[in-house]
Amino acid sequence: MIHSAASSMASPLCTWLVAACMSVTCHADRAGTPKAALRSSKRSRRTKALPPNTSQLNMRLISSLYGSSIQGLISSFEPCDDYCNTHNAFSSLFRSTTPNRRHTRLNKLAHSGKTMAVAVEPAHEVTTTKKPPTKQRRVVVTGLGVVTPLGHEPDVYYNNLLDGVSGISEIETFDCAEYPTATFGLNILCFQRIAGEIKSFSTDGWVAPKLSKRMDKFMLYLLTAGKKALVDGGITEDVMDELNKEKCGVLIGSAMGGMKVFNDAIEALRVSYKKMNPFCVPFATTNMGSAILAMDLGWMGPNYSISTACATSNFCILNAANHIIRGEADVMLCGGSDAAIIPIGLGGFVACRALSQRNTDPTKASRPWDINRDGFVMGEGAGVLLLEDLEHAKKRGATIYAEFLGGSFTCDAYHVTEPRPDGAGVILCIEKALAQSGVSKEDVNYINAHATSTPAGDLKEFQALLHCFGQNPEVHLSF
Repeated sequence: MIHSAASSMASPLCTWLVAACMSVTCHADRAGTPKAALRSSKRSRRTKALPPNTSQLNMRLISSLYGSSIQGLISSFEPCDDYCNTHNAFSSLFRSTTPNRRHTRLNKLAHSGKTMAVAVEPAHEVTTTKKPPTKQRRVVVTGLGVVTPLGHEPDVYYNNLLDGVSGISEIETFDCAEYPTATFGLNILCFQRIAGEIKSFSTDGWVAPKLSKRMDKFMLYLLTAGKKALVDGGITEDVMDELNKEKCGVLIGSAMGGMKVFNDAIEALRVSYKKMNPFCVPFATTNMGSAILAMDLGWMGPNYSISTACATSNFCILNAANHIIRGEADVMLCGGSDAAIIPIGLGGFVACRALSQRNTDPTKASRPWDINRDGFVMGEGAGVLLLEDLEHAKKRGATIYAEFLGGSFTCDAYHVTEPRPDGAGVILCIEKALAQSGVSKEDVNYINAHATSTPAGDLKEFQALLHCFGQNPEVHLSF
């Protein structure tokens, strides 16, 4: 910041504006060769004596004996004559408007002979070469892959959504009867016995049998959906061989990660650490799914995961698109995967009173914006998009589903679960996304809402949407 702001000043520019160069005399009882002291707020350490040829260096870094804070460091500087004669106005950047007792004490020390500023002329003129402007790359969607309670193929899944089919049913993975009704203060909470559970799922042809037995389900869903997106995008073996693997990446996140693998390891540890799955730690981390998929494909481009609760997939998609826009990748697999329908996963959400208590009416339990809404219903599955540079996609004759125009990130900075009462975070995110995408509010005709079915969440989200799109009668809303 200082360097860029000062770059417009006339030369020469004293290097004390860029780096702290200061010589320090030793205490009276330590006569002899000065020594460099690296001092922290808690303790100081003595280092070797400075070599005799130190003056040949362009700058010397010797910290103050009076602390390492930037405030104290700046207070002990004295600019050189060239600076004082030509740039007096610039000193206001480092001058406190109301000097306190510490400033006064340090200023006295600066003139006492104990500290002295040293200005060193730069050895040569630093020049920067600007990158020539290039046309911004466009990002398109060329492949889709899903593993969901409503189907494992995009067409089946989409048609079930249009037909109003519900994927919520009674949990079959474990016996919920083992977890009875609980009382929290004046509230009686029932363990949720319903979820968006995937009833039938096979990894045959997608994941090696040996890995399939060891991995957490979130990884199995991720690998399967990711490879299905490649098939849907027309990435055959021949096309794969032609891809520049260094420009192909994977960014598929998870909100909860491998909860079951980690929970099983804890149970095994109660018997002996020898009973633990040796892969329990790596297979529990959220990034390992993307890593394994990249290893299978040989893709060496950007590879990591993002974990931001319900917004995980959106974050991954936006970051993946940015990698393509910046030229860091030509192709990116992105999305999210989760499989937290296990006792500890459900129990945690029940304890924080976020889940619906309508166990007897699964298909109507989650009811966003309804006056009788009482929480959401847990689900599991994976969704993956194949994003691609437009020119790259056109060159290989890919089918293009849609174009990615832009997006935005913001934070409420308010509460762990409750939204901001004024909806400022949501409004800011929408406005920034529209600006970045070059889309007007009047051009938007569909919004996929968060819609948690919670009393506070739905209300504030709807108010924010009304603020941004209240004058647009063409907007359709779903969740």
